[in-house]
Amino acid sequence: MSKWTDKLPDAARDFIGNRRVDEVECIIGDIAGVARGKAMPAAKFAHQKSYFLPNSIFLQTITGEWADNPFDAFTEPDMILEPDFTTATAAPWTADVTLQVIHAATDQEGNLIPYAPRNLLRRIVDLYAEQGWKAVVAPEMEFFLTARNIDPNMPVMPPMGRSGRRAAGKQAYSMSAVDEYGKVIDDIYDFAEAQGLEIDGILQEGGAGQIELNLAHGDPVRLADDVFFFKRLIREAALRHDCFATFMAKPIAGEPGSAMHIHTSVVDSKSGKNIFAGSKGMETEAFLHFIGGLQNHLGAGIALLAPYVNSYRRYVPDFAAPINLEWGRDNRTTGLRVPISSAAGRRVENRLPGMDCNPYLGIAATLACGYLGLMEKRLPRPEFIGSAYIDSDEIPVNMGDALDLLDEDAALKSVLGDSFCKVYDSVKRNEYKEFLQVISPWEREHLLLNV
Repeated sequence: MSKWTDKLPDAARDFIGNRRVDEVECIIGDIAGVARGKAMPAAKFAHQKSYFLPNSIFLQTITGEWADNPFDAFTEPDMILEPDFTTATAAPWTADVTLQVIHAATDQEGNLIPYAPRNLLRRIVDLYAEQGWKAVVAPEMEFFLTARNIDPNMPVMPPMGRSGRRAAGKQAYSMSAVDEYGKVIDDIYDFAEAQGLEIDGILQEGGAGQIELNLAHGDPVRLADDVFFFKRLIREAALRHDCFATFMAKPIAGEPGSAMHIHTSVVDSKSGKNIFAGSKGMETEAFLHFIGGLQNHLGAGIALLAPYVNSYRRYVPDFAAPINLEWGRDNRTTGLRVPISSAAGRRVENRLPGMDCNPYLGIAATLACGYLGLMEKRLPRPEFIGSAYIDSDEIPVNMGDALDLLDEDAALKSVLGDSFCKVYDSVKRNEYKEFLQVISPWEREHLLLNV
């Protein structure tokens, strides 16, 4: 093997075997979590230590437009992208032997680009390290398989299963429901194995064609990389079987939305012990402070957890999504849930993020709010007992309100960084402005001839 292939993880080397690598995709996630970059022949990649992309890719909106420049002097300079070989993985759906490699983004002086989502997450992980802590996360991915939708004016429909019937809702945990699209699931497993990605479990969720994929706990940056890769491989697996996979928060009216629940614990870097559990397994003040940080700052963090206008359609009562920031033990109606676990595995589940959020930013926002709680040492409100589907003004009802709340939270903005907040605000306000220019079918149906 050549020198650069010696740096690859075992899974990537196993995928290559004795074959020649044809192409390398040099990628980075933008604000939306879309993979952007360049593909190049492997022979060229072997001799190129870095390459350039304009830093303006972080100002591109989900529609492909360009957000307003938030800086006084912005000349669209090039960033330097260098490969992180620990992320190298297969692209097993391609016809040739192709690898994907996530790259680190720095400016021309070698400083990390502060508004690159992966860099932001790395910096927040470093804040924990400075306190002698190590954050541990476990994301849950929910998504829908749908029939092909080639006309955006038509509603999204569930996919056709092997029985010849469309997938049905209200079949949570049904093995038969999962078997309806078993070939897609098989390809997801095969692609994940080829990429060295670990699946902790797959199950049928409550929506028609809705699946939940769980990931084992681990390092926040690595898990965000995994979700980033999983989104792409799941889409590719679905396309092989004449259907779509969507990570929209609420793709089908009347069906539950799709979340990316994030389980988080914090361990002492030296001892490896969970700081949420005391010597006799009792809950610690740090545990309550972490929850307090989430309660006090996640209202502003919603701007990162619910990044699109569609995201806010998920926050409705009795549809398996939270509508406030209450916390409770083994209570799935609360936004912040403490699952049943051993003392060593004690953790907090943030149920607010939608699956449409950028995984780097969803995890970063969760950790940032928890970090503030640990530093501010503010206790949460008392545990909520019973159904938490109650009225609350803690969660913003639209994208504009969410961005206003973020702008008002000086402590959270300080942790996220001024440059990132400026870029994010510009991109999201531009998207929101574009959305408000669209006239919906509801408006035409009910207002055209009646008002």
